[in-house]
Amino acid sequence: MGKEVISGLLLPFLGTSLGAASVFFMKHDLSRSVQRALTGFAAGVMTAASIWSLIIPAMELSENKGKLAFLPAVIGFWCGILFLLLLDSLIPHLHMNAEKAEGLPSKLARTTMMVLAVTLHNIPEGMAVGIVYAGFLTSSTDMTAGGALALVLGIAIQNFPEGAIISMPLHAEGTSKGKAFAGGVLSGAVEPLGSLLTILFASRLLPIMPYLLSFAAGAMIYVVVEELIPEMSEGEHSNIGVILFSVGFTLMMILDVALG
Repeated sequence: MGKEVISGLLLPFLGTSLGAASVFFMKHDLSRSVQRALTGFAAGVMTAASIWSLIIPAMELSENKGKLAFLPAVIGFWCGILFLLLLDSLIPHLHMNAEKAEGLPSKLARTTMMVLAVTLHNIPEGMAVGIVYAGFLTSSTDMTAGGALALVLGIAIQNFPEGAIISMPLHAEGTSKGKAFAGGVLSGAVEPLGSLLTILFASRLLPIMPYLLSFAAGAMIYVVVEELIPEMSEGEHSNIGVILFSVGFTLMMILDVALG
């Protein structure tokens, strides 16, 4: 495994960690407007990445199926949706600004469930990075090093505000800065781990690569629609979330075309 792959796996985690570190140099908690803006940006990046880096390559890999070329992408997409729906129903977690936890009943601390909420939506991002790099390393897709880097950079950029969104509220609720930082870092640890496991099994995954690409896309879209869009739209002046969604979407689109 080359240095470019290792650095690619670590970049999203670095983005989350740097964002979480903002708890050490920001005196005040993030305002609701800033939270909505950052959430909208993350939603835009994830949506564009799902389309350009995952669904379109999945359909291109299935061109030999003729008019049924869409089938692996549709099946994989729905498997991703249902997988995240299952995790969402089982894992106890608490979304930002929510009062009632989701998932199975639990006696976990509120702060722990907030970390689990972010961890839950980092799972598909880690899978996406691993699947894209697996396709690149095995030459089973038209994915280039630049195309993989585009996805990684996009996720790393949107992970920075995610790290801040988890560490700042944790500190505001009474958690020490050190523990709030650790919570933000921990929420992003699942990404490189998931990516690495996917790459290790890459050779066995070749026949189902179109399904895996669209699976990651479905999982990310589930997170966007179920969690990020509601959070970016709540309250007054929610148009800031829409504007930053568009910025994130455009940035990811530019990265994918320019580097791919």
